Amino acid sequence: MEIVSSYVREQKRYTKKDLKSIFVFDESGVEKFIKNLKAYGVMKSVKNNTEQMEMSDLMDDDVKITDETADSGDCLYVFNYVGIITCGNRVIKVFPKYLLSKEEAPLDEMKQVIKVLERYSRSEQQIINMFNGNGENRSFNILAVILFLLNDYYEYGIYTNSEDIVEINGEGEILWGKTIDESFALIEDNRPYYMELYTGKTVDDDMDYFKRLHECVLTECSQQLCNAQLDNLFDMDKLELSEESLQNFGDKEYILERIYKELNVQFNTRRQILLKTIYAYISQDKRMLDENDGISMFGTTAYHAVWEKVCAEVFDNKLNTTLGQLKMSMPLAGQYKEMKKKKLIDIIEKPIWEGTDTTEIASDTLIPDLISIPKVEGVDNFIIFDAKYYNIQLEKGKSLRGNPGVGDVTKQYLYQLAYRSFIKAHNIAVVKNCFLMPTEQNGIIKKGTAKMPMLEALGLENISIRLIPAKMLYEHYLTQSKMDISLLEL
Repeated sequence: MEIVSSYVREQKRYTKKDLKSIFVFDESGVEKFIKNLKAYGVMKSVKNNTEQMEMSDLMDDDVKITDETADSGDCLYVFNYVGIITCGNRVIKVFPKYLLSKEEAPLDEMKQVIKVLERYSRSEQQIINMFNGNGENRSFNILAVILFLLNDYYEYGIYTNSEDIVEINGEGEILWGKTIDESFALIEDNRPYYMELYTGKTVDDDMDYFKRLHECVLTECSQQLCNAQLDNLFDMDKLELSEESLQNFGDKEYILERIYKELNVQFNTRRQILLKTIYAYISQDKRMLDENDGISMFGTTAYHAVWEKVCAEVFDNKLNTTLGQLKMSMPLAGQYKEMKKKKLIDIIEKPIWEGTDTTEIASDTLIPDLISIPKVEGVDNFIIFDAKYYNIQLEKGKSLRGNPGVGDVTKQYLYQLAYRSFIKAHNIAVVKNCFLMPTEQNGIIKKGTAKMPMLEALGLENISIRLIPAKMLYEHYLTQSKMDISLLEL
């Protein structure tokens, strides 16, 4: 079976002819491919016109075509996803939309994106998405299961069952209770001397059924990843831990029964999760790249949330820090002393609704992406950031495109207004507003400013636009280090 493995760009508009060429399909094959990807929500279709061909973002209003077979030339197709998708023997590697100059194989950039996705998924959830879709479109996510099993092995090693052994004069820890109760002692100068000491040690059972089963499953998973040509992308060496096949462990029902019984006596949480994952892997009896309509995925349809998370961590977001823990030049002032256990985000006012005989406070309010309060050259700064996953076009001779909407701009001003009292009470003289957007370039780009004169007239800061090298930001995120905000030159 020939594997077709290709790169595509998130949000780029592709024609059906493009997809046939990239993934080597005939007419019926590409229609089935498109229908399948749309059913799992990783592909959208838009009208085929010049305006759409020039777009780099997908807006809700763009998704106007909902054809099932896509058998006309009226559609353009868009991958609203970043990550890896397998569909039958096709491997789809979707790279982020800001990599505008990368058309062929952005391997190094994609490897870093994969690492970011892995760290993001670990921080956001501790579950394995074993299934994609629902109803008729539900399929076993074999890729996610394989990656979990391999990553678990690299972090924790092989599943082992151990046995406690008692020896006489062994090298393990002396069991004084057993030695005193059961061993003969010689007394000299009122001190006992034991000729035989009972010692204990724990040894792993190398022939344990579940250890061997784990090694067999890992070897099989590693082989599948190599067959899909994804081992390099995920930076995983090929594992050859076992020469056994699953048939050596009994039929499927017997293996599953053994795992079920082991689960009943295993109380270690990590081992329980591992056993349940192996159970799912064996019970589903699925393989990557099988000739079927199943979809397997590792990635996200909401990469904007990943960008926001990365920016928040790298630029030291303080929104969820309590006021008492903020490190400012002056201590908490006046009314804020009584609020020291509240988070910075909690002091934003909420709308008040007054009726003729009642007053209600709404539960929702303004929520900034991130706020940083760094010291720059010894002076407190209050910086309001908004992480925008956009490809902005703001050049002379070109129409404005890929920009945040008016609502995003006005809210950014309002965030400063919401914190104005706090800023004034703590004598913070420097306040900045900034949109953070990704770029494939190597240096920070001072792109320009977004402003509304009527809000500027209220003494509010206009919004700087900075394009941040995604590679640089990801390096900080993966090493859990902070970026020097002064580099933005706000």
